[in-house]
Amino acid sequence: MKLPVPPLLVISDRSQARRPLVEVAEAAFAGGCRWFSLREKDLPAAERGALLAELGALGRRYGATIMAHDDIDAVEATGAAGVHLPGGSDPAPARRRLPEGLIGVSAHSAAEATALLRAGADYVTLSPIFLTDSKPGYGPALGLDALAAAAATAPGPLIALAGITPDNAAQCLAAGASGIAVMGEIMRAADPEAAVRRFLAAIEKK
Repeated sequence: MKLPVPPLLVISDRSQARRPLVEVAEAAFAGGCRWFSLREKDLPAAERGALLAELGALGRRYGATIMAHDDIDAVEATGAAGVHLPGGSDPAPARRRLPEGLIGVSAHSAAEATALLRAGADYVTLSPIFLTDSKPGYGPALGLDALAAAAATAPGPLIALAGITPDNAAQCLAAGASGIAVMGEIMRAADPEAAVRRFLAAIEKK
């Protein structure tokens, strides 16, 4: 399955957001984001499902791909495009439930990324590429050399995650990443639309 274009995955975290999450998402879409995943794991299922439905309706107006982290039930109920699974997950059960869905899984090493892609994931996020304010103490950072080594052997798309900024996004793509994933840089932005545009400009310079 093809990844959304442009290959910029924005992951939600309302605890960091300066505005209501739907407003941040709409600003991101206005800036050119076409790939968004709802990650609010602490929300009650009903609230998370309602938020995913609202994001789905908004995303359709922009032609954006809307996913959820972990919550396959909500994805099925709302008709969202796919699910992103935590590290250590087997993508096969998700594929059975979402045969046409986009399925991603978190990975933290080249070997894990390769195994997940061979098991049927459409893409994996590889992290942490750099240290990140969103998850302080999460590391050590893999760095660009490890990203390049993983991309050279991975049988599918790797999405670089953690500590990605407009200043290093192009380096991640040059190292072999198929795309980049960001959370805090958009959630914390005073102007999420402008922040997305900076990322997309960096992607285009690759």
